[in-house]
Amino acid sequence: MRHHGPTDAAYDVVVVGARAAGAATALLLARRGLRVLVVDRSRYGSDTLSTHALMRGGVLQLSRWGLLDRVVAAGTPAIRRATFRYAHDVVPVDIKPSDGVDALYAPRRTVLDPILIDAAIAAGAEVRFGVAVADVERDHRGAVTGVVGRVRSGGGFHARARIVVGADGIFSTIADRVRAPYERLGVVGSTCTYGYWTGLETDGYEWNFRPDAASGVIPTNDGQACVFAAATPTRIGRGGARVLEEIVAESAPDLLARLDAAKEPRSLRTFKGRPGHLRRSWGPGWALVGDAGYFKDPLSSHGLTDAFRDAELLANAISDVLVHDADEQAALAGYQATRDAVAGPMLGVADTIGGHRWTDAEIATLLMRLNAAANEGLEVTTTFDAQLVT
Repeated sequence: MRHHGPTDAAYDVVVVGARAAGAATALLLARRGLRVLVVDRSRYGSDTLSTHALMRGGVLQLSRWGLLDRVVAAGTPAIRRATFRYAHDVVPVDIKPSDGVDALYAPRRTVLDPILIDAAIAAGAEVRFGVAVADVERDHRGAVTGVVGRVRSGGGFHARARIVVGADGIFSTIADRVRAPYERLGVVGSTCTYGYWTGLETDGYEWNFRPDAASGVIPTNDGQACVFAAATPTRIGRGGARVLEEIVAESAPDLLARLDAAKEPRSLRTFKGRPGHLRRSWGPGWALVGDAGYFKDPLSSHGLTDAFRDAELLANAISDVLVHDADEQAALAGYQATRDAVAGPMLGVADTIGGHRWTDAEIATLLMRLNAAANEGLEVTTTFDAQLVT
């Protein structure tokens, strides 16, 4: 059932943020019969900064949720190989069928986010765009009981909820308002400049690593490929075509020649980078998911996959509380404990790689550590109950 009550209506859960983590959390909660409201300050289907790349765990979850076919139908190309270039080695890795996944995908966020939010609506969630949440409300004991803010068209906004979920990104308003402390901080983040080339000759994911000069190719929708260059903030500066070409020439000379033969983008975007973090992600009446609670350098390429995993971890915990009457503190603390157990190793190695604190002789070992951390996350994902697929 989709709810259309007034802005002060009560819900089981209010999710602040309608991107990958928030939409996935709302979808899973709504499929469990909970009254869910999702709010987001942006517009439906708008673009956002993203690496796009989904790894095996993320594809597995989309498949189990019954959404992978929609991603494929949108023209998202199947990725069946990843090629790593580092030092003087070129290492192609075929994507072998496993865990029900025979290919990887990297949908544009203008494709992926609407698929997730549409599925949440179909499951019964109410979704409102153009709502900027400014603060949380609390009861006399200090527990969060709702959110307040403003709508784009003017006027105030208020919604009450048993649990408020902050899925509102790195600079989370919810995390700030509940004073969620950082429990672990990285040292530095890489700066990345990127754009979308059309007609680029490529064979799956490409990850290229040289000291202070990383680059990559991520095939996505509409015959385009996201091409990025990542380095220290000093080297990237304001970004742009010149610095991207310099870094690509240093890390993958053959890619530079292919870029020249493809249609270049009208403009590039630059992400200035930010150290990774783990925040405390639960408290009385609230929880955090996605980048709001756990962010790592995008050079790890596991952001979306980890967001999906953590969304299901949190949805399971909230369902235990609201559907099965489990103790809230124990359930939400368990959510964070599981997340931290797999996020900690990933954050550590991603911080080292993203900070470009390595040599040609060290990067192969770091990539092996990254893969080991990713496999730990995948093991958690494969334990989820295969249900609630529509």
